[in-house]
Amino acid sequence: MHVYLAPMEGVVDYTLRQLLTAQPGLHQCVTEFVRVSDRLLPKSSFYRLAPELAEGGKTLSGVPVFVQLLGSDPDLLAVNAQRAVELGALGVDLNFGCPAKTVNKSRGGAVLLKEPETLQAIVTAVRQAVPAAVPVTAKMRLGYIDKSLAIENAQAIEAGGAQRLFVHARTKLEGYKPPAHWEWIARLAQEVKLPLVANGEVWSLDDYLRCQQVSGCVEVMIGRGLLANPFLAEQIAAYHQGHALAHLFTPEATWPRLVPMLIRYHKQVFMSLSERHVHGRLKQWLAQLQRHYPQAEAFFQQVRKEKDPHALLRALEQLQSDSASAF
Repeated sequence: MHVYLAPMEGVVDYTLRQLLTAQPGLHQCVTEFVRVSDRLLPKSSFYRLAPELAEGGKTLSGVPVFVQLLGSDPDLLAVNAQRAVELGALGVDLNFGCPAKTVNKSRGGAVLLKEPETLQAIVTAVRQAVPAAVPVTAKMRLGYIDKSLAIENAQAIEAGGAQRLFVHARTKLEGYKPPAHWEWIARLAQEVKLPLVANGEVWSLDDYLRCQQVSGCVEVMIGRGLLANPFLAEQIAAYHQGHALAHLFTPEATWPRLVPMLIRYHKQVFMSLSERHVHGRLKQWLAQLQRHYPQAEAFFQQVRKEKDPHALLRALEQLQSDSASAF
């Protein structure tokens, strides 16, 4: 049983990967996509999105981080994959799922699901370009407008030599609207032999168990569900270890553990971004946390108009003090 942390452009960055993988239960991460359009990218482009390359290709907790590439030119993707591996990437992932309009207009991401032959050419080129010991994986949606090419796309990715396929169980048109069509992953599993990993709408242990049952996948990739509840992978791991510890993973039980994570996140973002952008990152995560934590919603309302990073830090430290005294 493996749980993978999904890549989320502009959200799950180096700082969040460090914080989330510091909790037990995550097997692997994938970076935000490195966009490949017209050239072999400089080393700085890779280090910017994957600082873990300077740390053995893993987070500080030892969780492997694959570098994700996005583009449509097989040869360019191949040489950039070589560079990523030379810099220390432990694996290369290929993005065939991004639904962003700006990305799709440049023939990147989910729009390539209209072209199974291009998917195969890309995977083949990248697979041939990097050492056999380095895994090449891919992430796809079920289609662009509809699911008519879902099986053909999965077969193309398999034929190209990918070692694993992450399947976001929605089309580009469906975006992130529920439901995720996990049953389609089960259909794909009847047509391909490479390992499939289910992705989409896993917000809780119950969702995870239903996803496994419906999709037939042993492994799952979780994105927004881990932003909303950073301890979900730990809870899943505890379940598989046979521990009946549900009471340890309630919002009330985990909130005191979460507040120090918010403080560390805010401090790290403050060090990394210009001052005027810092408040947005914290509020972005708080917005995700509100799905699971009523405490996050209350705090968000308290600070939603605050833009001063120093004032936000003081509010977080007061929140930590209040949370500690409540237990």
